[in-house]
Parts: sequence; C-alpha cells; structure tokens
Amino acid sequence: MENKIAVIDLGYRNYQYEKELFNQNGYDLKLYSGNPIDRFEKARFVSDAKGILVRGTVIDADFFNLTPNLKALVRYGVGYDNIDIQEATLRNIKVANVQGYANHAVSDHALALLYACVRSLSLGSRQIRNLFSKPPMDDIFELHDKTAGIIGLGRIGGCFASKVRYLFKEVLAYDPYIPDNKFSEVGAIKTDLKTLLEKCHVISLHCNLTEETNHIIDEAAFIQMKNRPVLINTARGPVMSQDALVEALDNNVIHSAGIDVFEDEPPTEKQEPLFNHPRTIVTGHYAWYSDASIQALQRRAADNLIKLLTGQYVEDQLNVI
Repeated sequence: MENKIAVIDLGYRNYQYEKELFNQNGYDLKLYSGNPIDRFEKARFVSDAKGILVRGTVIDADFFNLTPNLKALVRYGVGYDNIDIQEATLRNIKVANVQGYANHAVSDHALALLYACVRSLSLGSRQIRNLFSKPPMDDIFELHDKTAGIIGLGRIGGCFASKVRYLFKEVLAYDPYIPDNKFSEVGAIKTDLKTLLEKCHVISLHCNLTEETNHIIDEAAFIQMKNRPVLINTARGPVMSQDALVEALDNNVIHSAGIDVFEDEPPTEKQEPLFNHPRTIVTGHYAWYSDASIQALQRRAADNLIKLLTGQYVEDQLNVI
C-alpha cells in the first residue's frame, strides 16, 4: 500500500482523529490486531508503511530491517527508551515523541501518591473494621515544615514543583540540563543530587530514562538519605532499582514509596515484594491519563506524524534528518 500509516500498539478507545487526519492528507490508517507481544509480526504488518505510531514495542535494527519503506515514526508518550534513535537516524527515519500533553495529569498523580504515602491511606483503609480510629502508622507527618526534592525539572517536574512549592518549607531540585531561571520560575532551589538525597523528606522522580539516569536511585543513593524520605516515581521504572527499593523499605531506610512505573512491565512475580509491602502505594502506569490528556496525546501524536512525513517542523522531533 503506497500511503499506509499503521498503529502497532492498540489500547485507546478509538482512533477517529488519526483516521480523519491521515485520510485528509492522502494516507490510509491501518490498526494492527495480531499478537500484541510479537514485534516481528508487527514489523511484517507495517513492511509497506510510510509511518507508524507506537507505544511499548521495541523498535531497533531488527525491526527496521523488515520495514524498508518506513519514513517516520512517533511514540505515543514522552518516554522513548524503546526506540533506537541512532539506528533510525542512520536509516533516515524521522522519530518524534509527544511532549507536554500530560503535565497536569502526571503531576497530579504524583501529588496523590505523595499524600497517600504520608497519610498511610492504603493501610488505613485495610484496617478500618478491626482498628477503627487507630492511625495505621506512628510516623504520619505534616508537610509544611519539610523539604521536598525533585529529580528532573522538565515540563512535568516543573509543573509538580509549582504545585508543591506552597505545601513544603522549601523545594530542592536537581537537573543539570535545565537553565537556572526555570528553577526560580517554579519555586525550586537548584542543588546537586547528593544534597537533595541528604536533606529531603519527600523525593519525586520526573526524569527521562537515559544511560545517565538508569538506576539513579540505587543502593548507594539510599545510603545517602538521612531523613527517611517518601519516594515517588511516576517517571520510568528503571530510574530506580527495584531490589534496592524493597531492601530500603524492609530496613526502614525510607518512610514509604508511591510507584506508578516498574522495571518489568507488565508486572511479573518479581514485583510481588514491592506490591505487597505495607508501606507502598502502587498504581498501574496510568499517571499520564486524564480525560483531557488522552485526547491531547492522540492528537499531537497524529499531528507530529503528518508533519514528519510532509517535511514540516516538529517541536518533539528526536533526531535530525
């Protein structure tokens, strides 16, 4: 098919916007409905496609070998660690993600996890019949005299900072790639990672997953934490070592953890110690979702793909072709 565009990872309610947009621009949208975990079957399905929309499928050299007509791809979402950008660039394939669509949804979710951890809402709801009126933890604390820390002050981290700046005594942030004026704009104090880990009572992760940030919170990082912080992760699973996190919880090194993303997704038995821990709140990687953000995500992804295919400027483009 000469002008085929395909969605290879389904899961949204409908694709009406994509279909109408692509048809208006002379493209025919096809939805992959085969085995969702067979990426080579997906690659064969899009072997004649000019563009693809992807979520979690790994797109690498082996995939590209089966898609000789591919000119552009867009990942639904901010993270793109499943896409081999270098390989795509070598093959003159334009790649973009979708940025800025869920700043409020993710920061709201991080805030919800924060409160749920600090107030021990999960344990409290479980003991309501047998221990009514008894606080589930002795160490429930208030925020107004505490220090919050944010790792990653991009769009979502900055939005989170602007919301919590009035809840805490101070907000520290670590991000070596953000200009100094951004910190003051969102009410955060720029600091290094060591100081943040040592001083903060709540630490929220909002960084992209890169070689630099992979396991940025590991056993060594937990050793540096002096105030038994609450940890919140709505970024990507591998930015935190899951084994080190469970050990820190078991050894009372941290107060609690609110986790929306995991090293293994979908979850496996490996996650059970984390899921079952009395001091964790876990949700299923849906921090990005709201009624507004899902529409913005799908629209911007489709818009980005058409622009890539027609040679227009795309703010979210990840490589230079």
